Amino acid sequence: MAELATVARPYAEALFKATAGSDLSALTSQMGALATLTADEQLRRFADNPNVAGVQVFDLIAGVALQQGLALDGRVVNLLRTVIDNGRLPALGEIALQFQQLANASSGVSDATIHSAFPIDAAQLADVLPGLEKRFGRKLNAKVQVDAALIGGVRVVVGDEVLDTSVKARLEQMKAALVA
Repeated sequence: MAELATVARPYAEALFKATAGSDLSALTSQMGALATLTADEQLRRFADNPNVAGVQVFDLIAGVALQQGLALDGRVVNLLRTVIDNGRLPALGEIALQFQQLANASSGVSDATIHSAFPIDAAQLADVLPGLEKRFGRKLNAKVQVDAALIGGVRVVVGDEVLDTSVKARLEQMKAALVA
């Protein structure tokens, strides 16, 4: 959704500029938690109600965040207030995503999604990650998603790069070779 990305970019860039020299990982974590929190359908309906003031929406979100043990940084609070005041709450997920991308780019880290046919525990991930970092030429922040359709092996997605060593991909390659 290009329009949402366009709306979110200035907010993400402003937060990034405001965090110069700060612990970006803590702010990235807070933004991700807020994005998850504000994705709730009931909260969105409440925020979209014209009879509800922006301060009420902010108080609700801040209250729920506090109940979940999330202490918000002052810069994140200011961003949240601005987003609510400007009626851009639906863009908060995209703002969090773009902020994470800016933080990753500044630290030389890329997000990686490892699709695996079977669960990968932390020890196995620690064994695989150095090889993947060498293959992609940068430090990776990896998360694992289980996808039984792969049959075996893994499919790694880093940005627009894909490394597919799954059994499913190999079977499809053999099928294409046999059909041709």
